[in-house]
Amino acid sequence: MNNSKYTSSSPLPNSRRHIVTRETDGRLDQVLAELHGISSREMARRLILQGAVCLNGRPGEPSSRPKAGDEIVYTIPPPERTAIPAQAAELDILHEDAAVIVINKAPGVPMHPGPGHRRGTLVNFLLAHCVDLAGIGGTLRPGIVHRLDKDTSGLVVVAKTDSAHHQLAAQFKAHEIHRIYRAIVVGRPPRDQGTIDLPLARHKANRIKRSVMGEGKRAVTHWGVEARLDGFTLLRLRLETGRTHQIRVHLAHEGWPVLGDPLYGEARHRGLNLDPALMKRLDGLRRQALHAAELGFRHPITGEAMHFTAAFPSDLQAVLDTLSPTVAA
Repeated sequence: MNNSKYTSSSPLPNSRRHIVTRETDGRLDQVLAELHGISSREMARRLILQGAVCLNGRPGEPSSRPKAGDEIVYTIPPPERTAIPAQAAELDILHEDAAVIVINKAPGVPMHPGPGHRRGTLVNFLLAHCVDLAGIGGTLRPGIVHRLDKDTSGLVVVAKTDSAHHQLAAQFKAHEIHRIYRAIVVGRPPRDQGTIDLPLARHKANRIKRSVMGEGKRAVTHWGVEARLDGFTLLRLRLETGRTHQIRVHLAHEGWPVLGDPLYGEARHRGLNLDPALMKRLDGLRRQALHAAELGFRHPITGEAMHFTAAFPSDLQAVLDTLSPTVAA
């Protein structure tokens, strides 16, 4: 039952009205997620459960199924103040303007606070750098439009206004963002390029992990070989979708786990008869060898095409130098 504090007799201030068309017929949370100001289905569901959405004058449920001609009235509440502490730190900023900030994230930095790490996250650092960021996109993940795993380095774009957040989220939803990753994997793909199109879902036995499952969400990773090394391969990967752990799960499923991946790779490493002396020289790598190397998007305000690159960080370049001195970042 919806515990809405709003009713048709108490209309929401600054509400927005949408008439459902045949093309948008579906669950209420799905329909709402496509409307102006709603950045994701998760946000749509949250607004519905907060009672900020009415369907034909009555509080809606996420599973309600509006029909063509039905009226949806919804309100996006103003940003809430976040309780996350600001924390000064040096950021590798590639671009910043009034709407967005593009950062080359260091490995070992979580994107936002969560269990076990309330401080030391990119959000903590951003709140100290951008004093007006609080509340954009939610109180726990202000400004965050997309994520990198804690131990994946590379490029992220952060929104500094609600409008920018919405516009960027729409580009991600429409798969219009250009994202290139580079990864050092254990093993040798049989071809020089290919596409992995396998659905992903939460692992049934380990909620931290994801796995390939027929009932999961579609996930597509395009890959190509940059260099074949001694028992390893340097891959260039383009994301068509952006599911949690997508690259790591896809590559491990194919039999080429990302080097140093503690969640999806270690057990597979043991079965590949790798040179023990070589593996000992790679012991200094303390994370998965995965880096977000390119990021392209349309500026959310001006529409200008933006493109950024970030070279391999020193720890991954050291691995390449160990495996093959001829491979450069």
